[in-house]
Order: sequence, then C-alpha cells, then structure tokens
Amino acid sequence: MTTVLAVANQKGGVAKTTTVASLAAALSGLGRKVLVVDLDPQGCLTFSLGHNPDRLESSVHEVLTGQVPMREVILETDEGISLVPATIDLAGAEAVLLMRPGREFSLKRALATLDNDFDVVLIDCPPSLGVLTLNGLTAADAVLVPLQCETLAHRGVGQLLRTVSEVRDITNPDLRLLGALPTLYDARTTHSRDVLADVADRYDLPVLAPAIPRTVRFAEASASGSTVLAGRRSKGGQAYRELAENLVAHWDSDAELKTFSTS
Repeated sequence: MTTVLAVANQKGGVAKTTTVASLAAALSGLGRKVLVVDLDPQGCLTFSLGHNPDRLESSVHEVLTGQVPMREVILETDEGISLVPATIDLAGAEAVLLMRPGREFSLKRALATLDNDFDVVLIDCPPSLGVLTLNGLTAADAVLVPLQCETLAHRGVGQLLRTVSEVRDITNPDLRLLGALPTLYDARTTHSRDVLADVADRYDLPVLAPAIPRTVRFAEASASGSTVLAGRRSKGGQAYRELAENLVAHWDSDAELKTFSTS
C-alpha cells in the first residue's frame, strides 16, 4: 500500500519544500518509488526539481478541478522522483473548489486513480490552512511539521494542530501526527535546543531526529534544479538520508521513530 505523507506548516520559510524534495530523493535512494505533489501555487518544489512552472501546460490545478487525470500531468525528474507539478493557476483553484461539495477530497480521489503505483507520496502543502492544505491533510496517512529552530518558531503550530484535529473529526479520522522536524538547526548554539524543548513541552509534540542543519547547500541545490543529495556530500544531505532510513524502518517494521533529545 502507498504511504502518503503531508508536509505542512502555515508559516513560510521553514524548509517545507526543501524537506519534500530532499526526503523524496533520499527515499528514492533507498529503493522506494516516490511521487511528490506540489500544492503550492508558487511552484517552488516544481522549480527545485528542474521544471519551469511557467512552461507547463497542465498541473495539479487541472487535476484538482477535474479537467485531467493525475497520470497525465506526472513528470519525471533527473533524480528518479515523479512529480505532480504546480503552476500559478493553482492560486485560482481554491475559489473553484469552494463551490464544490466534497472539495476536501479532490486530491484523495485523484491519488486513488494511481492504483498504488508508488510506495510513497509526499505532499508539499502551501503556507496556509486553506482548501489546498485541507486537501493534503485529507489525502494523507500522516503529517510531518517542519519547524525552524528560531525564536517564535512555535507561532502557528497550535493552530495547525487544531486543524489536524478538525480534519480527523470531519474528513480523515486516520490521520496521524508524525511529529515536528527541526530545520535550520545550528548545533553551535543553545538557542536552537531551547526552541525545540519549548515546542515539545508546549504541544506534547514528538521532535524527530536528526535535526536538519542550516547550510547554504540547500539554496544552491534549489537554484540548480536538483536536491541537496545530488553532487557532493553534505551534512544536510546526510541528515535527510538518516531521516529517510528512520521513516522506512518505522513503516516497514513498525519501529519506533527516533526522536531528538531536548534535555
């Protein structure tokens, strides 16, 4: 069965897109067949995986609005990851979907047509809690929350957790909260550790290991249309490889997820 993981946080700049692209590449490296879905109208995931959103004729927008089947918009990438791309047209999808009954299930229905062709589907949710994010959460088995290790990082986390609870009550009772993923982590400071301890205590939220370090390699990789796992090895790429191994062990053998010690 396909495992569907939504990566969500309505706060921008927390490395959602970096996490989806890098984790997808790491899972592909472990032999998993991976599909990523770009639900952000900005199309950053699409661009970072080597496709120009401005040159695409169809995208996830046409899928969600029922114009084309999902199979017809899937693109392949240089790193062996399959991609459902996004374009700026997606910004108008929310208005279209709001007029339709069962609008939160549009993505779930589209993924069901793929007949479990993929081992893992990663959904890059936009930085909001609108209809697109609700589609991602409704379609997912679990949700991962990237969380930057900076002051006020917890702002919005409570609202996201309330949304997850509401989705469980209304559209997806089986949705699991996988935990928070520390990003932009600077091991040289105690500040990052203090932020994570605050989040873990305040929301009783598991903090997954390893923490993703702050590194310029992420920006360089996105600009070149590849992931941080391509090319020379880096601490960031290694962290995502370890996270992928952690998740695969959890999915395959129900092993307990490794968590970050905040003590």
